[in-house]
Amino acid sequence: MIALRQVALQRGTQTLLENADLTLHNGVKAGIIGANGAGKSSLFKLLLGELGPDQGDVEMSGGQRVAHMAQEVEALDRPIVEYVLDGDYALRQAEADLLAAREADNAHREAELHGLIETLDGYTAESRASQLLVGLGFVQADLKRPLSDFSGGWRMRVNLARTLFMPSDLLLLDEPTNHLDLDALLWLEQWLTRYPGTLLLISHDRDFLDAVCDHIVHMHHQTLELYRGNYSRFERTRAEKLALQQAEAAKQQARREEIERFIARFRAQATKAKQAQSRVKMLERMGDIAVAHTDSPFHFTLPAADKTSHPLLVLDQATLGYRSEAGDVAQLEKVNITLLPGSRIGLLGPNGAGKSTLIKSLTGELALLEGKRVPGEHLAIGYFAQHQLESLDVTTTPFVHVQRLSPTASDQDIRNFLGGFGFKGDDAFGEVATYSGGEKARLALALVAWQKPNLLLLDEPTNHLDLEMREALTEALASFEGTVILVSHDRHLLRATVDEFWRVADNRVEPFDGDLEDYRAWLKARLEENRRDARSEKSERQSQQPSGDRKAARKAAAELREKLRPLKKERDQAEKTMEKAQQDLEEVEAVLADPELYTDSARKAELTQALAKQAESKARLDSSEQAWLAAEEALETMEAELLASENA
Repeated sequence: MIALRQVALQRGTQTLLENADLTLHNGVKAGIIGANGAGKSSLFKLLLGELGPDQGDVEMSGGQRVAHMAQEVEALDRPIVEYVLDGDYALRQAEADLLAAREADNAHREAELHGLIETLDGYTAESRASQLLVGLGFVQADLKRPLSDFSGGWRMRVNLARTLFMPSDLLLLDEPTNHLDLDALLWLEQWLTRYPGTLLLISHDRDFLDAVCDHIVHMHHQTLELYRGNYSRFERTRAEKLALQQAEAAKQQARREEIERFIARFRAQATKAKQAQSRVKMLERMGDIAVAHTDSPFHFTLPAADKTSHPLLVLDQATLGYRSEAGDVAQLEKVNITLLPGSRIGLLGPNGAGKSTLIKSLTGELALLEGKRVPGEHLAIGYFAQHQLESLDVTTTPFVHVQRLSPTASDQDIRNFLGGFGFKGDDAFGEVATYSGGEKARLALALVAWQKPNLLLLDEPTNHLDLEMREALTEALASFEGTVILVSHDRHLLRATVDEFWRVADNRVEPFDGDLEDYRAWLKARLEENRRDARSEKSERQSQQPSGDRKAARKAAAELREKLRPLKKERDQAEKTMEKAQQDLEEVEAVLADPELYTDSARKAELTQALAKQAESKARLDSSEQAWLAAEEALETMEAELLASENA
């Protein structure tokens, strides 16, 4: 259990917490949300003992193993799989002791340590570490490469894999989805839903919070407020609370009218494609979402250029890639694109397939290897790159950044504009060098918006943005009159702002006939196909072995496969039980969400019964999750042995 009692915390002159209370029970998966600077990372430091409260007490269950991502990545000369394995300190110590026992010729101690390593699941450790790295986007050939070979973003993925590998009862993750593409994010989402311990997660990705978390901790006005359910339920509950406050009524009505205008504009497009239909549904939900964000400091629009061209931009028989001293490296071939005014396109595709290359080629920043790029007469591009923050002049202010773009603009116009992006009053004159990543990202977006583009090219624009700013960006993009091409792992942003998807994969760019759920299914099918191809290659290699060896290998593999059957049956049964328990829990928690249940004395028996059913469903869910996890881990271990025997 984690308990904060009347905690106060101050950093410098800023009060982060004042008389804050919070109780989290074991097994909870809680999302920590709040504006940038609210103190989310400082809360983690409190729990890790790196900070002490200025007042009150922080209590945690004794003996908990805590895993938390290190801020500094060291041991750059280590192969990445070894770096991940280093996260299990007890296993590494046992391995070192075993080596010492061998050198001392101490057979009794060796036997003890072999037993200890087996208890620590040490003999499957490398297989488990490899699975984590592959899930986060690395390929088998990468696993033995040193950490120094990889860029900062990929090192963060290695660091995340190491954190997940650490044996833990409490897992603290601070923005784990930064630097991940959609494929790796979906994998991480599934991994965390199976994690058996307590999870505290700082994230600004609402879909990720919805999928993983069963509680939300809102850091707001120096307090910690706990909400039961995922992020969407938090928004609904918070909206209901705000709706009761008369002072917010006028703001809420204005926000609803704004959302209704969005819906009216796009409803006519709903028959064009599945994406447009889902987008209208998302926009309809945004009425309630907007109420939960009425006190957001961010409200801005993205004005489009007064003139446009038809078409805006054409790529004809283009080959996209890079030129180097070793020769041309083509990533995408035979690319034919005609961008029309008003198009709203999301780019999907595996990591490294060429999404960023496509966007850079559309901007003209990356020259085509072959083919033609034909811009329209009135083309005006607004480009937000993944590394846009690095191009800011950190020695100056947001006001000066905008003034450099438009020297004749009035001071008041600039200040009004920057205010919508959260740079109010004197904040517009703060030095960029002192800004957080989120503040720099807001400024970079503001500079794109100021230039009034008619073609917006956005490559992961939500990295570093908090939830309030993401909502403001979502609404601004929904009302943007120009053309949008978007790469993002934020599924809420994609659903709410694009009408169609293009798939970038296998050296091609082509329309994708489906939505994000269809893309998830396509990814799964692609993975299965890759596995079948790998098995086929192994089969060909084995066919070249002597017949006696092949016969022995087939027999060993058959025996292992036979052992897999009861485990698969056990896993599938546990999964069905888990799904039923989850369904029962959601139903009873929907009943418990009714405020009248707690105030109406006539419903006391109903409340007692609902609470008992909630406890029973939770216990059933916990036990089935444990059974599922045990069967899944046993399956993974045996499948790894099967793979090894087939490769032998």
